[in-house]
Amino acid sequence: MARPRIVVIGAGFAGLQALKRLERRVPKSAADIVLVAPNDYMLYSPLLPQVASGLLTPQSVAVSLHRALHRTRIVPGSAIGVDTDAKAVLIRKISDELTVERYDRLILAPGSLTRVFDIPGLTEHAFGNKNLAEATVLRDHVLAQLELANATTDPVEREERCRFVVVGGGYTGVETAASLRRLTEEAARLYPSLRSAISWHLVDIAPRLLPELGTKLGEEALDLLRSMGVEVKLEVTVKEVTEHKVALTDGRMLPCRTLIWTAGTSPSPLMDSLGAETQRGKLVVGSDLAVPDQPDVFALGDAAAVPDLSKDDPDAVCPPTAQYAERQGTVAAENVIASLTNRPKRTFLHKDLGLVVDLSGRDAVARPLGYDLSGLPAFAVTRGYHLWSLPSNPARARVAANWMIRALTGGEVSRLGFHRGKPSTFVDLEAAHYLAPEDARRESARLLETAAARGEGG
Repeated sequence: MARPRIVVIGAGFAGLQALKRLERRVPKSAADIVLVAPNDYMLYSPLLPQVASGLLTPQSVAVSLHRALHRTRIVPGSAIGVDTDAKAVLIRKISDELTVERYDRLILAPGSLTRVFDIPGLTEHAFGNKNLAEATVLRDHVLAQLELANATTDPVEREERCRFVVVGGGYTGVETAASLRRLTEEAARLYPSLRSAISWHLVDIAPRLLPELGTKLGEEALDLLRSMGVEVKLEVTVKEVTEHKVALTDGRMLPCRTLIWTAGTSPSPLMDSLGAETQRGKLVVGSDLAVPDQPDVFALGDAAAVPDLSKDDPDAVCPPTAQYAERQGTVAAENVIASLTNRPKRTFLHKDLGLVVDLSGRDAVARPLGYDLSGLPAFAVTRGYHLWSLPSNPARARVAANWMIRALTGGEVSRLGFHRGKPSTFVDLEAAHYLAPEDARRESARLLETAAARGEGG
């Protein structure tokens, strides 16, 4: 009898944690484990703003899957559809080939994509900061603007190149604005005449920054940003973007060649391919993380609507944070094992342990276990939290070494030559490749038939 096959989609916080648990708890002879992921690393995304500023190298936040996993077969590609009738996942490999992977148990943790709106010029001219490619391109672009501004004698061009606008008052937006503001301060030492011309703006449609941290810490973060020279405007967003200007909904037209879009994420469109119930794009699951009426499929992380049993509200769902995703990964793995051995499944229950926000330099705000911290205590807690949360010792060593080198030698403002032309990584291009339920079934049938004709195992 063939061993059951456990297929995991996505190697983020949730997916990697589930895989590590499965490898630890499932004997090699008892099941095959397969991972579908486009990259051979897990991205520690909370530190991306520090990659964009050059404080950390890209390798520091890329946790090698080959070092973390020892018996999982990795399929390099993206899942674009699920045929629950045939128990098959449609995969577009990084070579652009289509293939199919059968499963007995499926764990869906595909994460999220950048959320965009129908704003004229946004996708053509904006930069994102959601992956390593975007972070490295963004850093080069920002430094290039200062070099070009210093080289021009045109006052209009200089103003456009020296103004930077960040959209989004959540963690990524706040940390990106703070980190890159520090970077341009360091670069300005090379171009003293630009120092007074450099301006940073942060806009958000919400009435408060970082609402998850509460009013007090949100106000402290706001004050810290303003003290760093970042102009913050709330209840304002972008109306239009051109190559040389950014129009805001408050009527202002800002000369600007750098718009950084960090206004949230949307769940992976893969969840729509199952034909199951979704909630704002997230796949609805029970408290055991299983999809109703599909007990062989489990969903977790950013793309799953997981009931938050720690709240009194019966409609509450877990926030899309790394803290929750990792713990969901553990429970999902245990419940997959329970479903294979006919044992009762566990219920997911977790109480938020707190949040941290690194504002670069030694500025930070944090709320560990409900206690509000700012200043050096928050800085120490924030850095300690990241070192503890990184899922491998080599990653911890690299990040700690980068921080130490920066503290001892200062920052480095050389461009690395990654940026050429328009920002091509802002829009998640694979978003156009996801399949509708009927297309997933049709394509899986074709690929399975082809595999059977060749005598290949599905």
